[in-house]
Amino acid sequence: MSDDIPTLRRILAENRVVAMVGLSASWYRPSYFAAKYLLDHGYRVIPVNPRYEEVLGQRCYPTLKDIPEPVDVVDCFRPARDIPPLARDAVDMKAKVLWMQLGIENEEAAAIARGAGLEVITNRCMKIEYARLFGGLGWVGVDTKVISGKRSMYVTH
Repeated sequence: MSDDIPTLRRILAENRVVAMVGLSASWYRPSYFAAKYLLDHGYRVIPVNPRYEEVLGQRCYPTLKDIPEPVDVVDCFRPARDIPPLARDAVDMKAKVLWMQLGIENEEAAAIARGAGLEVITNRCMKIEYARLFGGLGWVGVDTKVISGKRSMYVTH
């Protein structure tokens, strides 16, 4: 698996065009939050979802095959059973990376992608990994005495 820190850092630094399959237009969905974060950090995010025309101001495509430009990463917010056809599409479109989000692993899809020379990341979130490896993961409230297991002397009951 290509998920050691130097590999993740390189993938995130070198691959800036992301086709996000299953991106939702609902602000409270993890895919929306991840896409917004990546857009705010200089990535080109291409939404892939047949339910929408646009997400986060970006034109949305019904399938990967409909995207008219080169894509570096196919980022999958779909159930594991849906990933093998997406892996084949990623190969056909000459993507460089097949990325399966947190909780998603599919060895068949990984083998398809690896067999064609793509790098494969499973069970990880691009937003979390970017924040972790490039300094955007906030520690607000952690060891700042803002959040504590100790009762404040100012708490009244």
